[in-house]
Amino acid sequence: MQQRTLLGLNPIGFHKLAYAEWRGDSDSVPVICAHGLTRNGRDFDRLAEALQPQRTVFCPDIAGRGQSDWLPNGALYGYPQYLADINALIARTGATQVDWVGTSMGGLIGMLLAALPQSPIRRLVINDIGPFITLAALQRIGFYVGATPGFDSVEEVETHMRKIYAPFGQLSDADWRHLAAHGTRTLANGQLALNYDPAIAQSFATMTQDADFWPYYDNITCPTLALRGALSDLLSAEVAEAMTQRGPRAQLITFPDTGHAPALMAPDQIAAVREFLT
Repeated sequence: MQQRTLLGLNPIGFHKLAYAEWRGDSDSVPVICAHGLTRNGRDFDRLAEALQPQRTVFCPDIAGRGQSDWLPNGALYGYPQYLADINALIARTGATQVDWVGTSMGGLIGMLLAALPQSPIRRLVINDIGPFITLAALQRIGFYVGATPGFDSVEEVETHMRKIYAPFGQLSDADWRHLAAHGTRTLANGQLALNYDPAIAQSFATMTQDADFWPYYDNITCPTLALRGALSDLLSAEVAEAMTQRGPRAQLITFPDTGHAPALMAPDQIAAVREFLT
């Protein structure tokens, strides 16, 4: 694995977009893995290792997260900017087609890309997100994203993550340590904080209605796999079932004892993605 960067362009200037590249077979269609709202590309280390060496895997830190730059204005955090940045990453791969694995926000980015004419998305995996999200769920996300607690050690961060990310499922101790180690930044006072720009919560403050992405989903034509945690409060069983009947008529796999969102670290979850992509 190599850490690389490219320059993204926002309305005010340029920003660094960081990504992890897992180099594999250069003749195969590359895979792009996009993380959830407050997470980063290193969440996919387990999956990327499993896909390598048959595939080259790119795992970006979306702007404002991980090792990528924070945007100069919180109002810029949104899907138009994310799509533009990912387009630059797709160009960096040198490929005309890519496979997409997206968790939560990353799934919505993939959904929007796949819905566009002449989309380069060949196969699409949407992890625990759907074309309809209730206002209550959006408000819950905005509440915890806007909080910026400080921690004195990585161990404290891990304890915090085990609580707020408990719906990820039954992760091993090594998995939790991995998430904590790659999910922190150091503050000026020496404390640690979760590694994202709190300003990404700004867009949630103005939300007054459910989010409806069905018009985009219905335009998708590529083979699609929908993953769902059985206890998820973001992707209901009803919406997930409708995804199998509309648009690309996604294949649906539900993981028991998991909420939002399956971490794609467990062997059965990795196997489901790998089988679909191959």
